[in-house]
Amino acid sequence: MGSGKTKRTIGLMLVFMVCLGCISTPFQNFASFPDELRLFTGQDKELHLSMPVHAQVTVNPDIVKVNGNARHSFRVDLNEPISLHSNQSGETEMKLKLFGAIPLKTVKVNVVPDLKVIPGGQTIGVKIKSDGIMVVGHHLVTTAEDNKVSPGEAAKVQVGDLIKKINDVTIKDVSEVADLVKKAGEQNQPLQLSILRGGQPITLSIQPTYDIYDKSYRLGLYIRDSAAGVGTLTFYAPDQGVYGALGHVITDMDTQTPIPIGDGTIVHSNVTSISKSQNGEPGEKRANFTNDSKVLGNIVKNTPFGIFGKMFAPPEHSLHKEPIPVAFAEEVKEGPAQIYTVVHGQKVEKYDIEVVHVTKQDFPATKGMVIKITDPRLLEKTGGIVQGMSGSPIIQNGKMIGAVTHVFVNDPSSGYGCFIEWMLQDAGIVLKPTYNDLKAS
Repeated sequence: MGSGKTKRTIGLMLVFMVCLGCISTPFQNFASFPDELRLFTGQDKELHLSMPVHAQVTVNPDIVKVNGNARHSFRVDLNEPISLHSNQSGETEMKLKLFGAIPLKTVKVNVVPDLKVIPGGQTIGVKIKSDGIMVVGHHLVTTAEDNKVSPGEAAKVQVGDLIKKINDVTIKDVSEVADLVKKAGEQNQPLQLSILRGGQPITLSIQPTYDIYDKSYRLGLYIRDSAAGVGTLTFYAPDQGVYGALGHVITDMDTQTPIPIGDGTIVHSNVTSISKSQNGEPGEKRANFTNDSKVLGNIVKNTPFGIFGKMFAPPEHSLHKEPIPVAFAEEVKEGPAQIYTVVHGQKVEKYDIEVVHVTKQDFPATKGMVIKITDPRLLEKTGGIVQGMSGSPIIQNGKMIGAVTHVFVNDPSSGYGCFIEWMLQDAGIVLKPTYNDLKAS
């Protein structure tokens, strides 16, 4: 009986000691010590173990120096911070061995070329021409007083289809369709449509039908070749001459499908007023731009993270004249940050926000962080996040970490942000992959 009590007592003491060890500083530091580390060239980083022992470190000093040491292998005091300085791009491993023999930790280090961008915040006008003709609806053609048909529906043309060619003629403008329809109708010949549907090419035959009221031949399709709106510039990368904006894909208003880019430009825009956000009803920026507005750049990509292209000259009204560093996704922390945006005219201003949640992402996704507007000035002017504010750059600790993407409809003071890393990749500024990515490929 006494033996059983003794065993239970010893067991409880062991559990207590394990729990005590788990909440100790060395254990917590070791648990948070990274297995993989990404650094920009010239970047410094401190790692903390707070263990009262020495260890042998081996690393390639040409890529990263540890505690300023240029040797390949040397001893370090793990009770002191381990400081890293990245010298040049490349991949290496930093190995820690207790007493020079017992493996403690291996950190895989990936150093990428230094990258800095100029934060945006400017409201821009966006003009897009689609890469083909978008089908956005069907309509009925009156062939007789008591008969209406839709040739488009009969031919099984679907909303969201992208017409690339008609009778092997590449079509880039809606105005080009009418003459082809008229000619085919008068000759009583069907038109052959080359269509992209869900990224897959298909061919359909459609017979134009004469409308007795319009006195012209119709396809029974509503079609569109362009779109326009306003958004916010996120960044300009001067070394690469490219920009990113919006933080989300541009979709057609009727089909809610992404618009494939054929051509497009971004121009200066002027905010004239704000419709404030309210619970259940997101507000919007009201802005104007004219055909003679200064063209800032072209549009070559429309992705889940926004629009991207070449910028012809540095944007005006920037809060920063010189580029600032960008942050990897793993550097983003919960806590204070700022967004840059325009609420009147073309003046970019800085407003306080809070990053309230950060999601660990191994692959690109738009909802990387949850943010909350805390600046009373912005809440007073806009009620929170409004349409047109998407793309506003998010700055934390002097680094660009991401962009505003979506508003919470039932709480417009809060919304989502995406990591700047994913936007940079879509802009063609490819950051080298992590070791996990390398292993997966």
